Amino acid sequence: MPKSLREISKAIRSKNSSPFEITLDIILKRDKYYKLLKKKKYINKGLISQLYGISENRIKSIIYFDPANAIKITMMRNIASGTPGDTDVYGAQQHGPLLNLMVGDC
Repeated sequence: MPKSLREISKAIRSKNSSPFEITLDIILKRDKYYKLLKKKKYINKGLISQLYGISENRIKSIIYFDPANAIKITMMRNIASGTPGDTDVYGAQQHGPLLNLMVGDC
């Protein structure tokens, strides 16, 4: 039965990784959820591009980190942190599109 990413995660968060980049962290509750997402490469550049309305070349990396059952996504910010027009200086409100993402077969 499909579940939301929020249901199977301990934490979904975002933060600045530099003034020019945002990092999204997904930490899964169970090893089985992490292994399933990793095996299917469910979190990929195409999905993140679609969720965030950005081109895939703005996504610098997607790292599956086995020791923590975590997925780390780093992408370029639209504008540098703290510059005029920036609406989230700390990058702490950028994880929203991931929260209701439905994940099948969990």
